[in-house]
Amino acid sequence: MKKLLLTLILLQATLSVTVAQYAYKIAKLKYNGGGDWYANKTSMPNLIKFANANLRMNIFPEEDIVEPGSPDIFGYPFIHMTGHGNVSFSEADVQNMRRYLTAGGFLHIDDNYGLDKFIRREMKKVFPELSFVELPFNHPVYQQKFKFAAGLPKVHEHDGKAPQGFGLIYQGRLVCFYSYECDLGNGWEDQSVYNDPEPMRQQALRMGANLLQYATTTN
Repeated sequence: MKKLLLTLILLQATLSVTVAQYAYKIAKLKYNGGGDWYANKTSMPNLIKFANANLRMNIFPEEDIVEPGSPDIFGYPFIHMTGHGNVSFSEADVQNMRRYLTAGGFLHIDDNYGLDKFIRREMKKVFPELSFVELPFNHPVYQQKFKFAAGLPKVHEHDGKAPQGFGLIYQGRLVCFYSYECDLGNGWEDQSVYNDPEPMRQQALRMGANLLQYATTTN
């Protein structure tokens, strides 16, 4: 029993030292409503690896999972949200998300096709006074380390629409970026998942890195 306890203590100490080597963690949002919040399982580790290698961001290699009503959300400078289906924020979720975003947090919503009508409805609860606006191509999110003169890259086709980047701007600050008709997160996935051309994956990863850089420096 003593040997087991000592082993657990040593493991915990090793984990603490490992986490301390990194500047911070980022997280994926686990929301209610039945939508597949867990989609794109390999996307965030790949994005983190790319950002660490190309922007020297020193992010912990694996994303955490956080719920919109959890106080833990305030420990992450960047939250990623994706899925295809329904989203439902409780009143507690709404209040917590608003506090998080107005206090300096950043939310990236990536429509994995089918999320649009649900997330617009739920984010309206968080910011009743705001509406999503399409960001111009000269906005700083497109002008970080990597330049996107024509806005978001198009990763996957669905309805033949051009990709669009929308934002919620609170008191002059972009608090939420919404990538629509783009499938940005799909482009972060392992190449074997969709067999996308590597140049396309690189463009998606570069845009994701821009969002991370913007969220952790501009905000």
